Amino acid sequence: MQYRLDGRSGNKLSVLGLGCMRFPRGVTGIDLKKSEQIVMRAIDAGVNYFDTAYLYLGAEAALGTILARNNVRDKVCIATKLPIANCRVSADFDRFFGIQLAALNTDYIDYYLMHNINSLAQWEELCALGIEPWIAAQKASGRVRQLGFSFHGAREEFSKILDAYDWDFCQIQYNYSNENYQAGVDGLRRAAAKHIPVIIMEPLLGGKLAHGLAPAAVDAFRAVDASRSPAAWGLRWLWNQPEVTVVLSGMNELAQLEDNLATADATSPDSLTDAEKAAYHRVIEVFKSTDKVPCTGCSYCMPCPQGVNIPACFASYNASYTHGRITSFAMYITGTAANRRENALASKCVKCGKCETHCPQKIEIRRSLDAVARRMEPLYIKAALKVMQSRAK
Repeated sequence: MQYRLDGRSGNKLSVLGLGCMRFPRGVTGIDLKKSEQIVMRAIDAGVNYFDTAYLYLGAEAALGTILARNNVRDKVCIATKLPIANCRVSADFDRFFGIQLAALNTDYIDYYLMHNINSLAQWEELCALGIEPWIAAQKASGRVRQLGFSFHGAREEFSKILDAYDWDFCQIQYNYSNENYQAGVDGLRRAAAKHIPVIIMEPLLGGKLAHGLAPAAVDAFRAVDASRSPAAWGLRWLWNQPEVTVVLSGMNELAQLEDNLATADATSPDSLTDAEKAAYHRVIEVFKSTDKVPCTGCSYCMPCPQGVNIPACFASYNASYTHGRITSFAMYITGTAANRRENALASKCVKCGKCETHCPQKIEIRRSLDAVARRMEPLYIKAALKVMQSRAK
């Protein structure tokens, strides 16, 4: 495992971090056995940065259980996040933090983030509630070691937030298809110039850059090096940049972990060849022509009051442009239970807008669901679905 220095704390952080939002799940929630296999294999391979959050539906408790059960808390850095959107009064800071410490089976957090600060106004609202003296108290007591923020807003807001407080680190969405999106490469370099470690989330755009590429994009990579997976190409692009400290990957299978570990061992800064750089340019052109809705599958928009499976709708819609109608219709029927009486079809959207207030990508979800319904629910499909639904009664 390669490591990069966090100059603020002196910690040596593994270039590959494990994002816990996508722990393997079963019918009743997180599959603890499979998650434990992944976490322990990652630790054995040298991964020492684990990212979770209060909002990740049981991920904190799962990680805490695994670390405590195997007595490895002191081998890793835990990163988790304060759900600032849920904080209405100053007492909420202690309330949520206490819940998180208990779930994680620990008495301190190595890297604590203000979750999803997207504007200076949001930070100022937190300051009005007394977040700065609260942070100072937690750091003085040792319960918070490093303080940072995660970001999904506009580039100009990122700079304002970066200058508003003496941050220890930050976390941004960044990948080869999003080089100039949100904080982007300018934000990455600006943070690095201030000697602030940068943690990367969505390096593979919710898996789109790993298993969702169109055949023409995959062929462009294979023409240069057929031995590498699309995921390896995505991670190499990030580790090629010395300003990147840790790249988080939500690995929910051991095979994904092994592939990423091999890539982490083999990639160093400023190592991409001209042929590799040209391949990325070709892939980006193909990807942008087929990725109609920039959904990463994070599910922050869920649950929908009407039962619409929004991520599944967008995944199948995008697949209709990358892999054709037959594959995408099968995905749509499966993902939305379209052949059942209680389905999750895009056409069930009533335009309430609740989903859009939670989307980190700022997708116009209501309008996009209209596009999904038009493309994925043509008259002949609706007729077939009615027949299947009548049989399901």
